[in-house]
Order: sequence, then C-alpha cells, then structure tokens
Amino acid sequence: MASTTDENASPPESISLREAFPVWCRVAALSFGGPAGQIAVMHRILVEEKKWIDESRFLHALNYCMLLPGPEAQQLATYIGWLMHRAAGGLMAGLLFILPGCVSILALSIAYATYENTDFVQAIFYGLKPAVMAIVMEAVLRISKRVLKNRTMMSLAAASFVAIFVFDVPFPILIATAALIGYVGGRVKPDQFYVIQGHGKQANGKANVAESAVVGHVLDLTAVRPSVGRAIRISAIFLTLWFGPLILIHQLLGTESVFYKEGVFFSQAAVVTFGGAYAVLAYIAQEAVDTFHWLQPGEMLDGLGMAETTPGPLIMVVQFVGFMGAYRHPGSLDPLAAGILGSCITTWVTFVPCFFWIFLGAPYVEKLRGNRLLASALSAITAAVVGVILNLAVWFSLHTLFDKVDDYRTMGMHWQIPDWTTLDVPALAIAFLACVLTFRWKVGMLATLAICCALGAVAFVFLK
Repeated sequence: MASTTDENASPPESISLREAFPVWCRVAALSFGGPAGQIAVMHRILVEEKKWIDESRFLHALNYCMLLPGPEAQQLATYIGWLMHRAAGGLMAGLLFILPGCVSILALSIAYATYENTDFVQAIFYGLKPAVMAIVMEAVLRISKRVLKNRTMMSLAAASFVAIFVFDVPFPILIATAALIGYVGGRVKPDQFYVIQGHGKQANGKANVAESAVVGHVLDLTAVRPSVGRAIRISAIFLTLWFGPLILIHQLLGTESVFYKEGVFFSQAAVVTFGGAYAVLAYIAQEAVDTFHWLQPGEMLDGLGMAETTPGPLIMVVQFVGFMGAYRHPGSLDPLAAGILGSCITTWVTFVPCFFWIFLGAPYVEKLRGNRLLASALSAITAAVVGVILNLAVWFSLHTLFDKVDDYRTMGMHWQIPDWTTLDVPALAIAFLACVLTFRWKVGMLATLAICCALGAVAFVFLK
C-alpha cells in the first residue's frame, strides 16, 4: 500500500469529489435524531451501502471524534471526508453537514423573535418542551447502556452528577479529571476502564463486521504523515480564521459589544463541549440566562426543540442563543440585522474549531489506531458525560414542569428546589405521554415531537 506523505498529494481517485458531493448532501439531509441517528446514517450509507470506508477505519475515526470537544457526528463527517479527499473533502463533508440546520435554525430564530409574544408561537412550544425532556432522558439511557458496564463506570457517572449538580464543578474540570482517571485506570485496571472498544454496535444496531469483509469501491485511505511544519501551517490558518473576526470586532465595537461577548463566550464553549450538545447545554443555558441575559428562563428548551426538529448537529442550538442575544442587545443596529449577525458569529466560532481539531489531529490519530489507553480515557469521559447529561435532564425538567424553582446555597452546595404549588399539570401529562411514546411504543422522534406539539397547542389554548 502506498504511503502518502504530503497533504497536497492527490488522494485516491476511485471516488471523485463530484461523486461524493451528492452523497454528502444526502447524509446532511437525513441527519435527524441527534448524534446516534446521524452516525447511523453515515454508517449505513458510507460503510454498508457505498462501501467507501471499512468498518475499522470508521470506528477508529468515531473514537477520536468522541474525544474531541464539539459535535462528534459533524466531526466524523469531516474526518471521513478528509480521509477520502484531503482538505477539500473534509471541508465539503463538514460544511454540507451543518448547512441545512444552519439555514433552518436561522429562519426559525427570526420567526421566534418576531412572533414570540403571540399565543400561536407560545402554544406550539408549550408542548415541545415536555417532549424534549423525554428525548434528553433517552439520551441518558442510551449512553448509559454503552459505557456503564461495571461499578467503576457507574461510580464515575454518579460522582460527575453530584459534582456538577450540587457543587457546581466546572464542566472542563470534570472532563479533564475523567480523562486522567481513565488513562491511569487503563494502566492499572484495564478490565474496569477499557469498556468502549468500538462504536459499530451503537451506530447501526448490528454487530461489527470483520475488518476485511468490506469489498467493492473501498478507497485506499492512506494517512498524511504528521509533521511539525504541517501542524504549524494548519494552526496558523485556522487560528487566524477563528480569532481574526473577534479581533476585528474588538477593534471596531469594543469589548462591551454583544457580538464580541458572544464570540468570546462561544469560542470558550467550543473548547469544552465534550460529549456533544446535551452535555454542555445546561452550562450554556445558565450563562445565557443568568450572566448575559440573552435568554429568558426556559427559552433554551425552545431552541433545543428547534435543533431537534431540523437536520444537523444539536449544538446548532447555540445559533439560536446567539441570535436572541444580539436581537435583544442590538446596540445601534436594527434588531433583526443584529440577530442575524450574532447568529453568524456564533456559528462561525462554534464550527471553525471543529475543522481545526480534525485537520490538525487526524494524521496523528491515524498512527494511534488500536491504542487501548486512548479507549480507556474515552470510556471514563463518556461515563462522566452520563452524569452531566443527567444534570441537564433534571435541570430542564425542573424548569419545564414548575413555574418557580428556588436556588439555595449552603456550605458550598447548590440546591434547586421547585415550588410544588407551581406544578404545571398539563406539561406533566404531555411529558408522561412523550416518555410512553419514546420508551414504550418506540415512536420516532419527529412523530413524538409533532404529537406533543399538537397536544400542547390544544392544552395552551383551553387550559392555560
């Protein structure tokens, strides 16, 4: 097998960019259902149907993307696109993956901001919030089944939940600690920490196929040889793309501009969004509501509902946050124009790092295939993420089912206690139905959301 040593060297030509383009468009159009559904779509199309990449390479790429901050499915598309056609393929696959969701969320954000005070929009989102609760709960169970396979992993998840829910431990510290525990544990007790050995079963619901079983038009996916010079070039390009707009905004508008604050905040979030959107939404929601006052309490669920019902990664919800923050603090601009600009800035600083991580790290990761310590660290991180997502589920549930939630702080602990007299009974009933539809009857996500939206609209009109 030939070795490719130059990023600019021509990649294998058995599948051209022109042939790959409609396939990546199809992947993007079908990317509903969160990361599990998106990964399953890519696996079915690229591995099983097109046979463009074999099972082992697909799973290795997914393992790496799970370790990165940001949406793992979008980064997986970028990684595979890079393997197939180098930089051009990575950019094409990654950009196409987010384009439908970006356009959809922007249109919905404009409609939301324009009509948010009308009964119609409030009625639609009244049923959507309880339905999203069930989807978040399903995410907790899905990831739990994958990683909580022994008492060690269960203990990590429980400790993570207590740390973030009760003691407000910062999310990056949780992830860094979990990674260190997993790395050390992989050396000391590998049988307790090496529990994620491949994602094929989670991605498509079937057992992994043998590495040699993929036939047909499989590409000769040779890796670019990593080097210091290449790393410097990639870093210079993407750090300029990432921070250049922020420097320009700082010079033109100053540090008090909402656009600068959004750029800095979501740049920080892009570095700590391990485990996908669910894991960091509570952090973003709390900061957006309590610190920056970009959102009203409960509006993050509206944005998450938008992201759940449109194609693309769930982290696209940050686009809604960026739009609403700039729309409500437009400065000298028209509110709608400010909202669109805030939306674009937020999306830019969220996804430029995603391409940076892939283009910089992929050559090194290709040399680490089969590394057990890397998989052990991933297992520990995923266990901690279960606790974080559980925190998100509890936080969302409290603010959806109760009109008033009191905060109590004592002895370094933070407790959120609902006022039981403010229980929203119709919302509780819709949440129960959403759980039945999701867990008992296995109804699809879009159908569940549609049913709950319809019932919520009726309940809002007649009971609220």
